[in-house]
Amino acid sequence: MTKESNQQTRPRTWLITGATSGIGLELTLQALKGGDTVAALARATAPLDELAGAHGERLLAIEADVRDEQAVRAAVDRALARFGRIDVVANNAGYGLFGAVEEASDAQVRAVFDTNVFGVLNVLRATLPVLRAQRSGHILQGSSIYGQSAHPGVGLLAATKHAVEGLSEALVAEVAPLGVKVTLVQPGLTATPFLANLDVAAGLADYDPTVREVQKGIGALPASAFSAAARIAEGIRAAVDSPNPPLRLALGTSGAAGMRTALEARIADLDGWKHLTDAVDR
Repeated sequence: MTKESNQQTRPRTWLITGATSGIGLELTLQALKGGDTVAALARATAPLDELAGAHGERLLAIEADVRDEQAVRAAVDRALARFGRIDVVANNAGYGLFGAVEEASDAQVRAVFDTNVFGVLNVLRATLPVLRAQRSGHILQGSSIYGQSAHPGVGLLAATKHAVEGLSEALVAEVAPLGVKVTLVQPGLTATPFLANLDVAAGLADYDPTVREVQKGIGALPASAFSAAARIAEGIRAAVDSPNPPLRLALGTSGAAGMRTALEARIADLDGWKHLTDAVDR
């Protein structure tokens, strides 16, 4: 067996943030079931106690808030002390803020950016030195359909996901020569506690016909409109298994359709206003 095939068949070590619920928990479960080892990070790890008992040394549950850079660095050190390496970083922790752009308070906006953007950066700064030294690894950046699109009520959530997409598009080219891969994970609506845990801005009546109507529409969606978190995790793991994973991985047909519509609208603007675009060069 060649050195390359040994690398491909040995168990991976995952570092997963937001590992106690939703997609993060499903990734943890499936990685363990597949024989891999997992460093599972969350602000409170009690929901993982039973799982840790069942999997012994293959699961390391670490209490760490991604907003705390030192706590994240300490968690990475513990993962290395236990497992010796990190193969996959699932930058999954995050939450949503719902409300019109004007409605969201400064405190609410800063809080969601602290977790969804600066938390992502804390994880990257702690893990990239490890992956660079190994000259291998795969970073999974938690985005969503709102990394490429937006509608009334999700402007600030979309702003955090657009930020993650922008930095990841640069990151993928920076780390590719070092043997490190990057994939933006873009799920559509998923059956997780995400919606139940939304922070909601105080409402202004002028936004009732837009923001509140969207809120009602989401609340009225049938269960069939939401993808199962387990299926999302299966898709992510398939991309990790691929020798040439995508930069952007859309998961769920409705979300992909929404992103396609948004992208086509951007192309339409480029084409429709080409006469002004070109005029500045004359």
